[in-house]
Amino acid sequence: MIDITQDRFLNFFRLDERFPHILCPGCGIGTIMGTMVRAFLDLGISQDELCVISGIGCSSRVPGYLDCDTFHTLHGRALPAATGVKLAKPELKVVVIGGDGDIMAIGGNHFIHTARRNLDITVIVVNNFTYGMTGGQYSPTTPTHEKASTAPFGNVERSFDVCFIAKAAGAMFVARSTTFHVAHLKKMIELALNKKGFSVVEVISQCPTFYGRYQGIGDAVKMLEWLKSRSVDVSKVPDPWQVKDRFVIGVLHDQQEVPPYTELYQSVRERARE
Repeated sequence: MIDITQDRFLNFFRLDERFPHILCPGCGIGTIMGTMVRAFLDLGISQDELCVISGIGCSSRVPGYLDCDTFHTLHGRALPAATGVKLAKPELKVVVIGGDGDIMAIGGNHFIHTARRNLDITVIVVNNFTYGMTGGQYSPTTPTHEKASTAPFGNVERSFDVCFIAKAAGAMFVARSTTFHVAHLKKMIELALNKKGFSVVEVISQCPTFYGRYQGIGDAVKMLEWLKSRSVDVSKVPDPWQVKDRFVIGVLHDQQEVPPYTELYQSVRERARE
């Protein structure tokens, strides 16, 4: 393991330009951002060989705080942008970070087809069960009957399982963690970054400003306690896809690597030049 000094950690951020951050007090996104950067440093990923891409939303502001190549694109369009970056610069480590609304709603079709193509990137889905930036509306992952600003009497829609969709669509690696389990989260991100092909880490995160308040869970501390009490390790359950009312954390899917889209695309270009 590489020794991470405070200076190396801080040098990964645009401290003079972008801080203090705009995140609400108690938000989990700062925890995820810091954990992700520590994973980069531990794996020896240079800022010069990294591109972090996002769409629109609270968690999609993360690339703006990082001192590396970044791309803050349109709502839901992070994955098409990542596809272009990876095909143009296949030597780059490309990471997409975004929320449940950005990636699973307007960007849902892109998520499915990027997994189907097996693009060699890592996607971190910050799931706080709400549209945090625009006022607490319900999102594709808001559980049925839970309240939101657009569902004051309860959401009547069924929710998406981010990890199940990723696996079904063809992802090579799928994992889940939470903002309470910080060391565990770092390990999941590192495993995903080391996997060739499309890898997904879903991070269950607290949003005390909207989701926690609407459900009556409480402040950030109460929400972290809620995350802890609702989580169960994948090794403790017989079938991670059949567990209700719990967040199954750990590696949920890790299949044998197959050639990613990037390599197949490059082989076509080489044949075209012959």
